[in-house]
Amino acid sequence: MEFFGSLQDFVSQPWHWAVSGAAIALTLIILTWMGRSFGVSMTFKDACAIAGAGKKTPFFRMDIKDEYWRIAFVLGGLVGGIATVLFLKSPEPVAISESTISYLGSIGISYPEADAKGMGFVPTSVFNFGSIKGILLALGGGFLIGFGARYGDGCTSGHAITGLAHLQLPSLITVIGFFIGGLLMTHLLFPLLVS
Repeated sequence: MEFFGSLQDFVSQPWHWAVSGAAIALTLIILTWMGRSFGVSMTFKDACAIAGAGKKTPFFRMDIKDEYWRIAFVLGGLVGGIATVLFLKSPEPVAISESTISYLGSIGISYPEADAKGMGFVPTSVFNFGSIKGILLALGGGFLIGFGARYGDGCTSGHAITGLAHLQLPSLITVIGFFIGGLLMTHLLFPLLVS
């Protein structure tokens, strides 16, 4: 039990941002060496192929064995998130800047101090499943993310990590579009959605 406590303390400590940066770089180097590209949205195509969509649409006809690593990566992220919530102590809630808290207040979103689950950074007055508006925002946002990832031929991780590392101009243009879209959402659309 002492080993588990020590491991928990080690993993739960604040880590320097360069650790995750180095891990991402190492992952990218290994995937490039293996002839693979990093991206998570492809698992939606994998799921459709596993469900048999390839019988009706040629787009989903693929050798799913080549995608086992990506499915394992996504499942590992889910299991890791669940394990973190269940087994690792959270020493403090996510730190939100005062300017962000002020901005949220100016558009009518109160910033709750970290609630019992340490989720104080989520404006639950907007993003929740307790209201029709919250459900519609979640469904609409999910559709737009899925459509954008398919239309843009990749998600943010695929373009921003793999595409930029491989010096692909379409990925650079796409990442610039992500930032423009994020700014438009934050300063123009989000205030309209919460009002």
